[in-house]
Formats: sequence, structure tokens, C-alpha cells
Amino acid sequence: MNIIIKKHLLLYKGYKLKCCIGKSGFKKNKKEGDLSTPRGLFKLGKLYYRKDRIKKLNSKLKKRIIKKNMGWCNDIRSKKYNQEICFPFKYGYEKLYRKDKIYDIFINIKYNYLPIIKGKGSAIFLHLSKKNYKATSGCVALAKKDFLKILPSINRKTKILIK
Repeated sequence: MNIIIKKHLLLYKGYKLKCCIGKSGFKKNKKEGDLSTPRGLFKLGKLYYRKDRIKKLNSKLKKRIIKKNMGWCNDIRSKKYNQEICFPFKYGYEKLYRKDKIYDIFINIKYNYLPIIKGKGSAIFLHLSKKNYKATSGCVALAKKDFLKILPSINRKTKILIK
């Protein structure tokens, strides 16, 4: 069963959960920095989490602990574009170890993946929303309680359909 993102709703296994998307809405032809959420059907990657903030984790996905030296490259000049990186790093990136808690737990959405096309967009995640459900830079975000509610039934075969 697929996770479906439609307007500001996440639909999955009988759940209808409020979520937020990119500030510019949905786009079929996403570009780096356009603040849009890409339309399409995508596989899910690893589950990343902060061990100091998420104590109990019930998940069938491969897990990766977020460390202070981790980031995600969003710079088209780098060979590591749209991939996890470690610091120090001389190109543009997004920090994964953050104060604001939105990346305390997230799943990498395999958008612009195999092959990675520079400029098509990077760091598209299913992550935690801010309290006011403020629009994202292109990711899909939902409340922590809702993320943890659906997480146990997500597995490596689960896909996300962004309409």
C-alpha cells in the first residue's frame, strides 16, 4: 500500500493526517530551490533519527543515527549532489543535526535518484512539521505523533505517491 499525499493530507492505511508541503505547491518538473514538492510515485529510503531525542523506534526500515557531522548536499557543483555528506564539506548542504527538531526523525524520499540529475532537486524527505504546519522547502512534513503512528507499518516496499 502506498502513502498518498493529496493537497495537505497524508492518506495511509485508513489514516487521514494533516501534512504540509513545499511553499510553491506541487510540481511535475521540480528544480533545485523552487520550494515545490515533486509530483510522482517514489520509493522510500532510510529512516534517519536523532538517538538523543527519539528513544523508542518501531520501524521495519533501515535506520541511520543522525550525527553532528552529517548533512545532505544540495549544491549542483558537487559530485555528491543529492546525497548524504559528512563535514567538513566545501559545497552547499543542508544540516541533518538541527536545533528546530524537524529532522529528529525523517525518511529519505528517493526523488531524483538513480540517476541523480543535477539541478532537478535534492533533500526531499518525509519529516516532522513545525507546530503551525508551516510550508516546507519541498519536503512533506507531518506532526511527530502522526509520523510515529504510521511508521511501524511502513516497510521497504512502501512507496509514496505525491499528487
